Amino acid sequence: MTPLPLNQIIHGDCIEVLGSLPENSVDVIFADPPYNLQLQNDLYRPNMTKVDAVNDGWDKFSDFKEYDEFTREWLSASRRVLKETGTIWVIGSYHNIYRVGAIMQDLGFWFLNDIVWVKANPMPNFRGVRFTNAHETMIWAQKKKGAKYTFNHHSMKALNDDLQMRSDWYIPLATGKQRVKMNGEKAHSTQKPEGLLYRVILASSNPGDVILDPFFGSGTTGAVAKKLGRHWIGIERDRKYIKVGRKRIDAVTEADSAAIDVQKRKQARVPFGALLENGYLNPGQTLYFGKNGMRAKILSNGHIRCGDVTGSIHGVARSLMENAPVNGWDVWHFRDENGNKKPINELREKIRKSK
Repeated sequence: MTPLPLNQIIHGDCIEVLGSLPENSVDVIFADPPYNLQLQNDLYRPNMTKVDAVNDGWDKFSDFKEYDEFTREWLSASRRVLKETGTIWVIGSYHNIYRVGAIMQDLGFWFLNDIVWVKANPMPNFRGVRFTNAHETMIWAQKKKGAKYTFNHHSMKALNDDLQMRSDWYIPLATGKQRVKMNGEKAHSTQKPEGLLYRVILASSNPGDVILDPFFGSGTTGAVAKKLGRHWIGIERDRKYIKVGRKRIDAVTEADSAAIDVQKRKQARVPFGALLENGYLNPGQTLYFGKNGMRAKILSNGHIRCGDVTGSIHGVARSLMENAPVNGWDVWHFRDENGNKKPINELREKIRKSK
């Protein structure tokens, strides 16, 4: 198999370059394609200064049909190189994300989430004829429905002060020192903030994975991937952006491996019954469900009974939460010798450490 051009920016058309890469070879794709903004005239502020809007040639298409054909081609080529277990992120605005999403579904991608990037500092609507456009949308999808994919839930939770991360992300635009400049002007009109890519890459990949960006631009994907110990591949047709991206990524220092590899290791399975066998809990003892005070009695076979419901700690928990996904180790509590409520997971960890 042809080796992947790891940690390189490849000059060329993304559809052609993607066609030259090995099939089923990359773990994650982040795509920031042209938005097809359809800007007709220059935009001015109330003081008559011109707004530095996106009017680059790469964002111009003759009509929706041309844009849809382009979108279908690069998405098809991307799907070919994505591993069966891989996922893709595509970002866009109201101008294009609905067209892109429909084509993704037509091609067989399975949606996992849509993420709303809420801009903490959006550009106002200077004419006052519409709402301020303060967000963009990211579609996160897997290549094949039902396939195993990477989602580092615990890392996302840790990044969010130990609260489960939601699908609305409040992240400022790339400004100030983070904005890449060329001759005193911003190098790329649609540079994404590093904070956005930090979450994307940390959430859906592991150290050593390959992240591909078919619209590399100023190199944000490569810079963050390098920082987080991932390999990256960039495709870019504008040599000006390639020069900017290389200089930017060369200046990035990768964090040491101990700081990067923080995902939870696969740990030994401990059945709930082991807590009874080892004397940490006893048949007839009471468990307490979360914060609502519901009680369950522990049975000798390792099941628990709560009202009319009997089953595993996971099954009874699901029943109490109207069949919502839940891990029983996280929601059931016991009382210790001092009468304090503690999660049963503490007892599971004691057994793991004793082995």
